[in-house]
Amino acid sequence: MSDTIAAIATGASVSAIGIVRLSGENAIAAAERLFTPLSGEKLSLREDRKLIYGRLTGRKGKLLDLCLCTISHAPASYTGEDTAELQCHGSPTLLRAVLEELFALGVRQARPGEFTKRAFLNGRLELTAAEAVADLIDAETVEAAGNAAGQLSGAISRKTDAIYSSLVDICSHYHAVLDYPDEDIEPFLLENYKDILKNAEAALSALQKTYERGKLMNSGIPTAIIGRPNAGKSSLLNALLGYDRAIVTAIPGTTRDTIEEKIRIGQNILRLIDTAGIRETADEAEKLGVERSYAAISEASLVIAVVDGSVAFTEEDSAILRFAENAPKAIVAVSKQDLPGFSSAPIKTALPVVEISAETGEGIDALEAAIQEIFPLPSVPAGEILTNARQAEAVSMALEYIKAALCALEMGETPDIVLTEAEGAMQAIGELSGRTVREDVTERIFARFCVGK
Repeated sequence: MSDTIAAIATGASVSAIGIVRLSGENAIAAAERLFTPLSGEKLSLREDRKLIYGRLTGRKGKLLDLCLCTISHAPASYTGEDTAELQCHGSPTLLRAVLEELFALGVRQARPGEFTKRAFLNGRLELTAAEAVADLIDAETVEAAGNAAGQLSGAISRKTDAIYSSLVDICSHYHAVLDYPDEDIEPFLLENYKDILKNAEAALSALQKTYERGKLMNSGIPTAIIGRPNAGKSSLLNALLGYDRAIVTAIPGTTRDTIEEKIRIGQNILRLIDTAGIRETADEAEKLGVERSYAAISEASLVIAVVDGSVAFTEEDSAILRFAENAPKAIVAVSKQDLPGFSSAPIKTALPVVEISAETGEGIDALEAAIQEIFPLPSVPAGEILTNARQAEAVSMALEYIKAALCALEMGETPDIVLTEAEGAMQAIGELSGRTVREDVTERIFARFCVGK
């Protein structure tokens, strides 16, 4: 990693400020070739992490900008290397010109996520914290941002490090007794460590249970709006979005395909999927749409079953409710409350029922409140919610090893068998934090980052 990298760290559009970031052995020297403090001092001799005002010029002395610069010497920087940031006016043309000048000095273009990857490889960030950087950038709710910030500050690492340390204590005591039998070391008794293993099991189990909610927090809740043709599904989608996204007509079967849009409701992001009306049909296009509706239902975490309240309840409506009742979470929305023929007759279902009018907006607030009630935030501190499959897999693996260790202990197995399982748990926790992560996993993690981060 001795080469020096640079990238535009801000967006590609025109903005008030644009930042060009450098990291590597020659980062400060390269910045110094282009940037001259107005004070006349050498940039490399200025104090770390202090904004410096000066002239930014090309190699031939042509003025590019009057801007700010800050430097940080290794290892006390974000990446653990020498770094510099040129804070220019936010013209994309100017920022590209600055990059071209740096490339001419031997600096190369940074790859996606390379700054954060260097921070991880240089021991400045644990892997969960590095992943939190991408989560924080991508966060679509305050709650998701808060959880990412908590992970960035080491919330998950503090929990798993305590477990890891307790397992190290068990293993080190066993090997000390085994390797130094003549020393005055307290005898190794597995029963003395049973509570430590049980505490590790409880902590890992609690952490594992946060993943399902964390996945929905970051990616959004897949929400299928289902119902028979002309029940008011597309009208509901449009009402929730606040604009006409789906075509609405009085002709049943207008929607022939699934339509997906994102919307924020309270602390949740919903990935709304408007599905084709579910019914028997000979129309090939509509039949394909119905098949896609079934697929959307099977993948949904929330189903909103729309029933037309202005006409008589049908067997098709009963079938729709059965689909909803088999979903992980579901709500029944009785639509068309504004029409004269609307009936408030009770619907036989254990699901929450909300009466709505997509036309007037009546009942939409109640529907949104019902969704928030179904998906409350977990009662755990921000940062202690697992948000991706890699993290969840590592925690699940560690938990299985701990369970196996406890099982072996209770069956009276020899200490070496119990400790083999404990060491497996340590290996899995190492995968979570990045202590023992494989190179291919590292590459896959940082591939999701944007350039400049």
